[in-house]
Amino acid sequence: MSRQASAVGRSPEIRPGEPTAGRLPGHAPVLRREWRPPWPLSLRDVLVPHRRGPHDPAFRIDRDGAIWRTSHTPCGPGTIRLRAAAGAVDAHAWGPGAEWLLDGVPDLLGAGDAPEGFEARHDIVREQVRRRPGLRIGRTNRVFEALVPAVMEQKVLSEEAWRAWGYLLRRFGEPAPGAPEMRVPPPPAVWIRIPSWEWHRSGLEAVRARTIIGAARAAGRLEEDPSERRLRSLPGIGVWTAAEVRQRAAGDADAVSVGDYHLPGIVGWALIGRKVDDDGMLELLEPYAGHRHRVIRLLESSGARPPRRGPRLAVRDYRSF
Repeated sequence: MSRQASAVGRSPEIRPGEPTAGRLPGHAPVLRREWRPPWPLSLRDVLVPHRRGPHDPAFRIDRDGAIWRTSHTPCGPGTIRLRAAAGAVDAHAWGPGAEWLLDGVPDLLGAGDAPEGFEARHDIVREQVRRRPGLRIGRTNRVFEALVPAVMEQKVLSEEAWRAWGYLLRRFGEPAPGAPEMRVPPPPAVWIRIPSWEWHRSGLEAVRARTIIGAARAAGRLEEDPSERRLRSLPGIGVWTAAEVRQRAAGDADAVSVGDYHLPGIVGWALIGRKVDDDGMLELLEPYAGHRHRVIRLLESSGARPPRRGPRLAVRDYRSF
């Protein structure tokens, strides 16, 4: 976390907060902090990329718009609840990692983002900027936690990856402080010790399990240096996975997930009315250098999609592996 971002977001006071009736456990120790972003902010737009499916045990959206996340921080497990109201973000946090999570709120919500030099060059991009002024590229500063689900999502349907993520967190993640029905992603040492049959039951093939275990053994170095070069030096980590990690953990507004099954079609259809391949996508995004991931997020939010042809792929039955 940059010293500047931490200083901007940190309140001079940390005070105990009262749990909201029916939503927060009545006796869990809780820290509370308010932060006022100096720009329009949409919590959902900023944080939804960190959700791994509608049943992610580490991420929850309440009916009142409050968003919960869990993390295994450098200080230990923690849970944070964020709710925006009247131009401010009200943050509650629990567990040994509570203060670390509160210090990270500005980074998480985009204080380190720099969209000022961004210039929309297409009508659809310009319209989405107008419609979504609260979209910022935030960062979690937790590289390994972003890497594990990204590896799970390599070359499979999202539903399969989400199933594996949920299964393994419920089996090996500890109950979240302040929200025991949720789960905290396990630390690297726990991923290393997961038995082979549990990987199999989750639906993950051995090759992706080996990639996660190898990354867990290098997790300390990854947290110190989340560069694309460092990420891609690990077996099983290519350009797509490195970009997915950097987008979320490092707030990289330029990282493009080259090799994604859907993105070239979305970008091509939105910008020129036809599908393109990876090279065509990169050519279309070249005028947006420095902000290519930002443009992709905006185009995804537009709903522009090429027409679907052929049947939808079926989710595989992991019991057949």
